[in-house]
Amino acid sequence: MASRLGMSYTKTARLIGCSPSAVVSIHAKWINDGDTNGRCQGSSRRRVIKEKGRRRLSRLVKQNRRKTVVQLTAQYNEGPSTNVSEHTVQRTLFDMGLCSKRPTRVPPLTKRHRQLRL
Repeated sequence: MASRLGMSYTKTARLIGCSPSAVVSIHAKWINDGDTNGRCQGSSRRRVIKEKGRRRLSRLVKQNRRKTVVQLTAQYNEGPSTNVSEHTVQRTLFDMGLCSKRPTRVPPLTKRHRQLRL
């Protein structure tokens, strides 16, 4: 916008608070590509446990909900898929919304409470 208004690169850099060379390179990128987004889309690390493995892990959890992450990892690694670490299994379970929950401790009901509930 500043270049359209006729401002120099130096004035634009002062206005934005960066170096003039950064303004020049961003302006050149915008002129050439029409876009200033520097990040490559989809360049993140590939998941070790893919969708099929997530479904299998979910089935293992639902068979016995009291299993620990160590036991689940050992059982998952018995299968044909690649070996994964306990941390990977724990992170995947957390992403799937399967995290451990303990019941809250409440005091037992008294006779008066029981009568009021009835």
